[in-house]
Amino acid sequence: ELLNGQQVVLVRSEDVNMSGSLYRAKLKYANFKRKKTNSNPRHGPFHQRAPSKILWRTIRGMVPHKTARGAAALDRLKCFEGIPHPFDRKKRMVIPAALKVLRLRPERKFC
Repeated sequence: ELLNGQQVVLVRSEDVNMSGSLYRAKLKYANFKRKKTNSNPRHGPFHQRAPSKILWRTIRGMVPHKTARGAAALDRLKCFEGIPHPFDRKKRMVIPAALKVLRLRPERKFC
């Protein structure tokens, strides 16, 4: 929807579930944190720890962010931990295709 011009606001990003075991997720993120520029690590890549920033970067990987259209789409995306003031009074929408009970089989692990 971002690429179609919709404004998207993600709230309560700390409650997002990832498929797979917690141990595997920790290993993958630790491997990602090890990657840095050899000559000057301050040049990036930057490894955000906040859940909203991790989710934002995950979505950035799904969008052609190096094009003008993709950059504009990412500008229309906002991610928050919790529900901040202007959005706590608005009606929220649940995306059924993203629900854990519909995406994962019952025996599968998640974290």
